Amino acid sequence: MLQVADILFTVFHTLLILFNLFAWIWKPLRKWHFVTISLTLASWVILGIWYGWGYCPLTDWHWDILRNLGRTDLPNSYITFIIKRLSGLDFDPNLVDTMTLSLALLAFFISIKVNFFPRKNP
Repeated sequence: MLQVADILFTVFHTLLILFNLFAWIWKPLRKWHFVTISLTLASWVILGIWYGWGYCPLTDWHWDILRNLGRTDLPNSYITFIIKRLSGLDFDPNLVDTMTLSLALLAFFISIKVNFFPRKNP
């Protein structure tokens, strides 16, 4: 059962990350994108006050599952984990964190632009 939960968390969390990065592109998803990217950044900052910068409850729950499966080598970042898990590549965690924050902020600001300041058609 824990293996199934691990797979479900991996799929859902990875899809949510991709949604946060790219859903602003498709007009029908733009409002949902703004909600999910805002909640993600709020979790990182607001919950981060108590749990540490970049806190994500999905990562926390997934780490609990993986620890119960015997994993002990878990990084601080889910992105670092998923890159290594899916590709085998081992990037510097500081680089991954910097890129994660940069791309999330870029997606957030694009979401603000497309949701609240749409381009007017001539």
